[in-house]
Amino acid sequence: MSRGIAIRILAGFGLCAALAACDTAADDRPASSQDFPRAYRPVSDVGSNAFSTEQTRDDRGEAETVMDQAAITEGMTVADIGAGEGYYTVRLSARVGPEGRVLAQDIDDGALRRLGGRVERERLDNVSVITGGIDDPNLPPDSFDRIFMVHMYHEITEPYAFIWRMRPALREGGQVIVVDVDRPTDQHGINPQLLFCEFERVGYRLVEFIRKPQIAGYYAQFEVVGERPDPRDIEPCVQPGDDIEQITIEEPVGETVSQRDSSGENNDI
Repeated sequence: MSRGIAIRILAGFGLCAALAACDTAADDRPASSQDFPRAYRPVSDVGSNAFSTEQTRDDRGEAETVMDQAAITEGMTVADIGAGEGYYTVRLSARVGPEGRVLAQDIDDGALRRLGGRVERERLDNVSVITGGIDDPNLPPDSFDRIFMVHMYHEITEPYAFIWRMRPALREGGQVIVVDVDRPTDQHGINPQLLFCEFERVGYRLVEFIRKPQIAGYYAQFEVVGERPDPRDIEPCVQPGDDIEQITIEEPVGETVSQRDSSGENNDI
């Protein structure tokens, strides 16, 4: 392709759909993940790449709400992880402008082909498309002001390895944006406290959490803090017999993390 669109096709691989499927021999995990703890929780099937129709999402102002909350401005470099067919990719491309860059990533080869075609048709010269891995987003280091993970985190079978390897891709002051739904992880959502815990275990700090009808779910924003832990030192948030509902992440001492509801009022987490 003529505009730096790099599409690499992955060999097929499966994701665990339920806890029983995940709790198998270590040999069923990628060798590159085995130093990291297993995520002892169900994982959603990789389904349709369209969370909802683009017109429906635009009618409620989803992308504009999320990009405004993330303070996306011209000239930024951003990554769209699990980009699917490009709902956020094309809108981020317009927001960051010709001086900005968008890296769209997915593991679905069909979605990547369709997204590459869309990028070509719409002449999105500031967008590149790459293939990600099951436990590695394959992002270049020290490159991104924002990394978006929209309605896809619950499909990651190796979350500790994945977000551990994602950390170096953030520039100084860079942040990770997660948009998801508060429901079980095998039903295409994730309990917010479990999300907070998994990010905290790998050395991220929650800086914002919001629920708004415009995004049909919640918005969580993280930044890195401290050193990356050794993979073997990471403690999983959930182990066999644990109750996900009992997970709690306390507000960091000296910091303010707030939850804003649709009325705009602040409520402590």
